[in-house]
Amino acid sequence: MSETARAAVLEGFNQPLAVRTFPLALHVEPGAARVRVTMAGVCGTDVHLWRGELPLSLPVILGHETTGILEELGSGLNPGLNKDWRGEPLEVGDRITWASSIACGECFYCRLKSQPTRCLSRKAYGISYNATEAPHLRGGFAEQILLRPGTAIFRLPADLPDQALLGAGCALTTAIHGMERAPLAWRDIVVVQGVGPVGLAAIAVCRDAGASRIIAIGGPRHRLQLAREFGADVVIDVAEFPLPEERRQIVLKESGGFGADQVIECVGKPEAVNEGLELGRDGAQFLVLGQYGNAGNISFNPHTVTRKQLRVVGSWGFEPRHLNRAIEMLQAGWKDRFAAAVTHRFSLDNVNEAMEHTRAWRGGKTVIVP
Repeated sequence: MSETARAAVLEGFNQPLAVRTFPLALHVEPGAARVRVTMAGVCGTDVHLWRGELPLSLPVILGHETTGILEELGSGLNPGLNKDWRGEPLEVGDRITWASSIACGECFYCRLKSQPTRCLSRKAYGISYNATEAPHLRGGFAEQILLRPGTAIFRLPADLPDQALLGAGCALTTAIHGMERAPLAWRDIVVVQGVGPVGLAAIAVCRDAGASRIIAIGGPRHRLQLAREFGADVVIDVAEFPLPEERRQIVLKESGGFGADQVIECVGKPEAVNEGLELGRDGAQFLVLGQYGNAGNISFNPHTVTRKQLRVVGSWGFEPRHLNRAIEMLQAGWKDRFAAAVTHRFSLDNVNEAMEHTRAWRGGKTVIVP
């Protein structure tokens, strides 16, 4: 085994990532695992981090959507006796993925409020770990990653390719968590704002949950085509209909004149929230999923929420059980659709091209194959 591993490091906001070499511990600590990375997704959150829109300590190895081959287990995780998060046997050589964050299980939100995504000590691979601090390799844009004790590891089924899991990425788990917090009623009419990865995943989850009609708003045109392939019945191109009122009138027409039962914001631009509040019927739910970066403030009239009796729900991240549900959903018929969403692969040396590709919304899902 090599004593070093290469990784792509964010050293300064809005600057190119640098490929650096880090020492690789020859033996991992008890309860930990060393994994050879096989594929890492480039998420929109990575772009937010690159732009400095989320707080983090630089330098950091990006990458929180990852698959790999389990190469070493720390003592206390003896091969042949281990089990993954679902209770499946876990051995060296297995193909795995893992939940990107670890909650402490002891703080106010973990123990008393059952909201581990708001854990006061929550740390996420590819986001929370400073690359200068040993063991350094805590992000997916790397040849190797070292997983902490307590990581929720999932052995991947033989019939579920890496490409399907990374095509879904954390977007699918994010959408599943959000829909759990704001569930659909059977045959609801849904508007999904945005057709990036989270928007496409939300469309898939809504279709799987029994929505009667799904209206997607966004662009560019190739993303709207993907929205149709994922289950949208109607797509509204923001380039063709640039005014919010134009789009609202189309939504009214396509929803029987009243508006949607559920509106899901997956855009990440604050102004989309104002528009979304007007797209639902009276008594509708409005789920805000897209505001993961600090893109600024908006002003709106809270009378809209009161007058329409809206239920506004926020959702942040996901828990291991949502990753389990995502794997089940992919196996139940969605793996080919999500695998096809991966349109571009880049090597570690071309990581900056991959980042720019994602930033500019070129094609579908972009992945790095170290």
